Amino acid sequence: MKLTILGGGGFRVPLVYGALLADHAEGRVSAVTLYDTDTDRLAAVARVLAEQAENVPDAPVVDATTDLDEALRGADFVFSAIRVGGLEGRAADERVALDLGVLGQETVGAGGIAYGLRTVPVAVDLARRIARLAPDAWVINFTNPAGLVTEAMSRHLGDRVIGICDSPVGLGRRIARVLGADPDRARIDYVGLNHLGWVRGLRVDGRDELPRLLADPALLGSFEEGRLFGADWLRSLGAVPNEYLHYYYFNREAVRAYQEAEQTRGAFLREQQEGFYARMKDPTAPALATWDRTRAEREATYMSENREAAGVGERDGSDLESGGYEQVALALMRAVARDERTTLILNVPNRTTLQALDAEAVIEVPCLVDANGARPVAVDPLPYHAVGLVTAVKAVERAVLEASESGSRATAVKAFALHPLVDSVTVAERLVDGYVEAHPALAYLNRP
Repeated sequence: MKLTILGGGGFRVPLVYGALLADHAEGRVSAVTLYDTDTDRLAAVARVLAEQAENVPDAPVVDATTDLDEALRGADFVFSAIRVGGLEGRAADERVALDLGVLGQETVGAGGIAYGLRTVPVAVDLARRIARLAPDAWVINFTNPAGLVTEAMSRHLGDRVIGICDSPVGLGRRIARVLGADPDRARIDYVGLNHLGWVRGLRVDGRDELPRLLADPALLGSFEEGRLFGADWLRSLGAVPNEYLHYYYFNREAVRAYQEAEQTRGAFLREQQEGFYARMKDPTAPALATWDRTRAEREATYMSENREAAGVGERDGSDLESGGYEQVALALMRAVARDERTTLILNVPNRTTLQALDAEAVIEVPCLVDANGARPVAVDPLPYHAVGLVTAVKAVERAVLEASESGSRATAVKAFALHPLVDSVTVAERLVDGYVEAHPALAYLNRP
């Protein structure tokens, strides 16, 4: 099987390749094609992968290319992890918003909208080319904003594009460990949109263990989300929110922490990764060890501003393990390619799962996965507080899709103004002006 990775020079690609190296089952991925527009980044990641593959029998063969059509032809799976505008673009997204007093996070609020407006046109072009050159390929989308981009691509690829995210999986695993349960045996009741969801139950051997967690302040204070949101608020919700909901529930504190930080998250990652890729130009530098050290620093500083706003200090070692998006991707590929039926939390079209949304709206819920793809399982209705957030943010996503297609500045302003974390139409107009000035790729937003 051939796997093509779009954004193949990306920093997290070695995680995916590492998961492939650990898969020795029949019918596994045997060839990996890395596609990127940056030859230096491609060369650096290829070096890391080569060191990973040392002494691994039958390691998947890796080749790299800057020719998109060549990369797509013959692909059985396409993993999309592109970053339109690079980390320079992310840093600009954050700064434009913060200068106007609103959140500029990568996927949430104004920053997420700007990133979506930049990314959707490129993702749509990719979807069309995949449909033409690799019509039988399954597309696994990790490109952020993951739910929005998956919905944009699904209009051209249908159910053959599936979005993944490690955040809900990591949350479920942390809760299971706190409760003394095997994360691999726990069944997570999770529902929402990408980066906007809630764990409402965690069943082990048929018993929901979440009420036990919510009733125990010591347990709630022993893991990342419990400390981030606080025991009282989690008990009020009767659920454990995805970490990204901290931006909604504690917005003033988060914005203030980001404004007071020495640099934004995007600026930090830009400097960190520039250092990594620069070191990789030295042929004597140990590629894998250098990458691993850089990755550890990245994980330890994740959402540091939110933890500062909540007064919870540095991340515990037990919280550093992510949900393992590379493991989700591997499990998804195995289920589809080998008909190994499983249940995974994925981003897929709603169909009839949530009554508040239409059938085409991409949501993030547990799905049954097999050779026919992913189908959302039935879930209980959302409580009203969740309905309000989910429908408001979905309305924003739809406005982003419309603006991306029409080039309408007015529709782009609407997308910003409708977001719960943008509190003024005047600010929305200034955000559009600021982002168009910061990003040449948004010059298409010039129609009424």
